[in-house]
Amino acid sequence: MTKTKSRILTALALTTALTAPALIAPMFSAPAAIAAPQVVQDFSDLAAKVTPAVVNVAVTMKAGSDDSDDVRMSGPQDKQMEEFMKRFAERFGQPAQPGKPQGKQRPADKGQAVGTGFIVDAKGTIVTNFHVVSKADSITVTMADGTKLPAKMLGGDEKTDLAVLKVESDKALPFVTFGDASKVRVGQAVMAVGNPFGLGGTVTTGIVSARGRDIQSGPFDDYIQTDAAINRGNSGGPLFDMDGKVIGINTAIYSPTGGNIGLGFAIPSSQAEPVVSQLQAKGRVERGLLGVQIQPVTKEIAESLSLKADKGALVAMVQPESPALAAGIKSGDVIMSVDGKNIDGIKELTRMISAMKPGTSAKLGVWRDGKDLSFTAKVGDQKEESAIVKAKADGKPAETAKPEPMSYGVSLAPISPEVRKQLGLDVAVTGALVAAVEPGSPADDQGLKAGDILQQVGRDAVDSPKMAGEKLKEAKTTGKPVLMKVYREGMTRFVAISPRAA
Repeated sequence: MTKTKSRILTALALTTALTAPALIAPMFSAPAAIAAPQVVQDFSDLAAKVTPAVVNVAVTMKAGSDDSDDVRMSGPQDKQMEEFMKRFAERFGQPAQPGKPQGKQRPADKGQAVGTGFIVDAKGTIVTNFHVVSKADSITVTMADGTKLPAKMLGGDEKTDLAVLKVESDKALPFVTFGDASKVRVGQAVMAVGNPFGLGGTVTTGIVSARGRDIQSGPFDDYIQTDAAINRGNSGGPLFDMDGKVIGINTAIYSPTGGNIGLGFAIPSSQAEPVVSQLQAKGRVERGLLGVQIQPVTKEIAESLSLKADKGALVAMVQPESPALAAGIKSGDVIMSVDGKNIDGIKELTRMISAMKPGTSAKLGVWRDGKDLSFTAKVGDQKEESAIVKAKADGKPAETAKPEPMSYGVSLAPISPEVRKQLGLDVAVTGALVAAVEPGSPADDQGLKAGDILQQVGRDAVDSPKMAGEKLKEAKTTGKPVLMKVYREGMTRFVAISPRAA
């Protein structure tokens, strides 16, 4: 091809491109920007800074203890990780279950578990999870450099799942400090350090996935959720922010397999730090006690009590010789506020009272009989709380009981001596026996069952099936849900059943 023809073809090609309908941009537009390569965040400096203060916690447990190690888990478990560890052992000649003797069985009367902890001062104070060390016969801590030290437990708190250990060392130990979890933001980068499956110091990274998670593990649930890999053995280990501050203590995962699927939960440092301080100083946590058994206020219960909203905490039972009883609180009251702060639900009340120092006074705003009332209670100490004796019930009424006709889906009968003996009822327990519950009835929907004791209808106590039946008939005329107080296995609760569905 000649140079002339070549230039003509080139010109034709350019003309075709410039006149195509899809290309109408100016001929001399700036070239398209080239996307910059994504930079992966480097955690190496942070890891080097904090890992010396993270320790392996190995526990030999008392006879008969479960050796399932440490992480609290939700969801079914399978043998997947067990098989992985078996293959790991076959390939690398390591124990199939790290921390356990190889080539021989451990003593039949001993169990073993592994977890993680972190040092919070140069003198050797270590924070971990209570469930890691609660059944310990002996505890050994292994430092990042391989140094092994015996540890003793200074104190533990089951309700927040925190424990404090102490080791002795002839030199100052590396340590980390707590950060401010109240400033933690969803989406921020975090790093977890732990001892997954006993493999030693392991660093994993991710982000804060959510805050304020309630996983139904107790009254103080307020977890930080993270997708940083957390597995068995990570329990008690720290969750760091990018400044190297501990913002959480890894304690639970949700997993259908027993391994990480990106749903890990950490106790926020704002909750952990004051607990750790008390465990260090006293070996226990002082918590305020009101002395009431409470339950949530449902929409139906709110309607039955003429409450404008389903908020507050319903008092199901007042314990004998309790601060609540001394203050004048009664079963059926709804606690709406404490010292002027509104109570949305039972967790708020539990946390607020627990945070109070025993001996201080609390002003309680209460809803009773359609009125707002105020009471002052002197907060007690939870260590003095009387244990509630739980009677055992099999849910079946005695054959000698003579049921009354169904009302609201329940058939009532007297509490005969045979029934009292069969259900293990104390002589002080009075009311009407629920002899049967109609399947699909409103009572059935609310969870009532044969063997329950109906003790109150509305605000009126009942001591016989006849009296209970009369009160239930009266309640139907109001057109509102009827509130029933029910006793079961040493505990009481309220249910609200609508007459419209009865």
